[in-house]
Order: sequence, then structure tokens, then C-alpha cells
Amino acid sequence: MDINDVRGLGSIFALIAFSGIIWWAYGSSRKQRFDDDAKIPFVENEEMPAHDANDRSK
Repeated sequence: MDINDVRGLGSIFALIAFSGIIWWAYGSSRKQRFDDDAKIPFVENEEMPAHDANDRSK
């Protein structure tokens, strides 16, 4: 097994990982969640606590 075989296996692994991510991202079971998440910047919610820059207790 030489370096070209390793490169080929790496390419195959990357293709499989990419395909899995695409399948996960465009799956119909997640469409509603992603649509709701896309609207977050436009929602005015007054229940959200103000961010305190000096709070480092986490």
C-alpha cells in the first residue's frame, strides 16, 4: 500500500462523509426545524435575557 492508495481511501471517505452530511441536512424530517431556525433573526422575543459581558461564571 503506497501513498496513492491512502489518498484514494481518503477521497472515498470524504465522499461518504459529504454524502452523509447532505442526506442529514436535506432530510425531510428536519425541514420544519431548519425553517424555524432560519426565522430566528427576525423574531422579536422580549423574554430573552440581556447578555452580560462581565458574567464569566460559566
